[in-house]
Amino acid sequence: MMKIRKIGLLFLSMLILSLGSLRADEGMWMLPLIQKLNSKKMSEIGFKLSAKDIYDINNSSLKDAVLHFGGGCTAEVISKDGLVLTNHHCGYGIIQRLSTVDHDYLQNGYWAMNHDEELSAKGLTVIFLDRFEDVTKAVMDAMDAAKDPKAKDEAFRTVSDQLTAKAVGDSKYLRARVVSFFGDNQYYMVVSKTYSDIRFVGAPPSSIGKFGGETDNWMWPRHTGDFSMFRIYADKDNNPAEFSKDNVPYQPKKFLTISLKGMNQNDPAMVIGYPGRTNRFMTSYEVKETSEVTNAVTILVRNVRQGIIWSDMEANPKVRLQYASKYAGSANSWKKSLGMNETFAKLNVYERRAAEEKIFSEWVAADPARVEKYGKALSEVKEAIEGRAKLLYISRFYQEALSPIELTSAASRLGPQVERPGREGRTGGGGRPGFQSSPSDFYKDYNVSTDIKVAKALIKLFRDKIPASDLPGFYKIIDTDYNGNIDAAVDALFSNSAFVSEEKLKAAMAGDKNALLKDPAYLVANDISSNMMKYMKDLEQYRTQYAKGQKLYIAGMLEMKAGQAIYPDANSTMRLTFGKVLNYSPKDGVIFDFVTTLDGVMQKEDPKNYEFTVPAKLKELYNAKDFGQYALKDGRMPVAFLTNNDITGGNSGSPVMNKKGELIGTAFDGNWESMSSDIIFEPSLQRCINVDIRYTLFIMDKFGGAGYLLNEMKIVK
Repeated sequence: MMKIRKIGLLFLSMLILSLGSLRADEGMWMLPLIQKLNSKKMSEIGFKLSAKDIYDINNSSLKDAVLHFGGGCTAEVISKDGLVLTNHHCGYGIIQRLSTVDHDYLQNGYWAMNHDEELSAKGLTVIFLDRFEDVTKAVMDAMDAAKDPKAKDEAFRTVSDQLTAKAVGDSKYLRARVVSFFGDNQYYMVVSKTYSDIRFVGAPPSSIGKFGGETDNWMWPRHTGDFSMFRIYADKDNNPAEFSKDNVPYQPKKFLTISLKGMNQNDPAMVIGYPGRTNRFMTSYEVKETSEVTNAVTILVRNVRQGIIWSDMEANPKVRLQYASKYAGSANSWKKSLGMNETFAKLNVYERRAAEEKIFSEWVAADPARVEKYGKALSEVKEAIEGRAKLLYISRFYQEALSPIELTSAASRLGPQVERPGREGRTGGGGRPGFQSSPSDFYKDYNVSTDIKVAKALIKLFRDKIPASDLPGFYKIIDTDYNGNIDAAVDALFSNSAFVSEEKLKAAMAGDKNALLKDPAYLVANDISSNMMKYMKDLEQYRTQYAKGQKLYIAGMLEMKAGQAIYPDANSTMRLTFGKVLNYSPKDGVIFDFVTTLDGVMQKEDPKNYEFTVPAKLKELYNAKDFGQYALKDGRMPVAFLTNNDITGGNSGSPVMNKKGELIGTAFDGNWESMSSDIIFEPSLQRCINVDIRYTLFIMDKFGGAGYLLNEMKIVK
């Protein structure tokens, strides 16, 4: 019997045979394979770049100008002095943390007029890719020698440590990690370099950078100037260094040339970035689970929580600033879950996946050798999904309904860490509890009255949706001490906890720190945590079974589809997607143009709606038609445009480049009609929404008055 690992090692040769069937729009392609898999097709649709122009480990290439921003977004270097462009929503949390009520950079925007005015983005890091290395054989050899799942995990850790140590060598600056592709059928080592002295240069006000708010999120037409700028600093030798006044602007191996030429329908367009996670091999069983459990719980719980937070944000400017980033992050996932469930139904995703599985099962059944290799693949996945149903449902409610209560979350993170049964911890000298971190950052963005409302609502919702036998212990206290009155119990919890404010916590810490072990919020936090960990541990048995079935299924699909182009799911490693600037038709009789302009901003303006206010200065520039070199040939000011590039979360901030590799925009969203795109690609509907680089420079220059930054850029007209 052929070992499954050989299928993984042979898949590349299968893909190389499939160039004739390659689609230019679909695919998140690995950069080391561009020459073999993509160069011919890219040339056919008009790209003027070689594979080495994009990815070269010996010379500068486009990959050296693209970076992983903050771990969850992408950004690009756009100047010789380390100036970085990304989305406004990618910098949102940093901008919010730098803001105060008196200096509200989210609300009003900010531009540093020189290097001294650039603000340290404490905690932000950016990562540059050094290289990929295929280490499949070494990893598979080590894991094949192991006899059981636990031994295989240990073998993977051991061989990974050996490979990464060899790759990094004596370098103080390089880091390496071994990453799985194709459901553990292939492995690559990713070598990178991280910079941590990052400074905020500027961003437009939220009325531009977040224009349309959650109403327009995931929608087209779009009129959002979703961008922000940062700068990387390095030591005198251009190496990574912690923040220091002696650091200097980073000198990049490569920075992107900016094009003001614009774009037309069917022009080539490509995106390089760090897509986070896709599940294009997802089975019908997982589609149902995602829709009925994961998404359903997210939608239900976040709808309750966000309603409370939004109401408080509208009523109080301080609360609006404190919760702006929290709300935006929550609402983004909430709306994505809504859209995904809607498109699952409209596009018959479950039925289509079931049909694919039927074809696969028939292919397997036609050959006894294939039955031996892949016959249990789908049944393993199905049994794991069905077996974990209740556990996943309950653990999801823990994550969505109880974990977000900020008081207990703070008690868990800021409170004493001591060794006790069922939980690893550490103690300070003489057995006194130690503390994890300073509370200042938390309390800066915390409003007690908002959290009380959220806690009451979510604790009630959890009780209504979870069987009594699965409720954590504090519900018994509510029943016995408060006659089941959750409102009274929550009021008492907040009244008697030292974690409600920084002042009370500091006072408690100045006294007998051991007393915090009996703080009610601390006790409830531990109750929630220990119960949630129990469910997560119980889920582990099904994770192993699912992973086994998924690996077999993907290996079988690779063999069955030999001769077709297949790319691995996104996993936060750098990828290339290429296609065209393209409009689309969401429904019969409707065609959406590929471009929007400032005209649309003015048409959407609603002074009574926070999401659709327009700054006075922007209206002045519009009325005067003072667009400078950034206008279209017909005099209008471009804002956003569409391509059919294959992106997902993590691609936010990715550079969108023309046929020469010149920057024409930044990717920032997908469209509503393709919200199931993480699972299935719809070429006629899926679009990537991008900020036009001309709008970015117009806002920076004409609106923000920071045109001096153009002097360090390379711009072609």
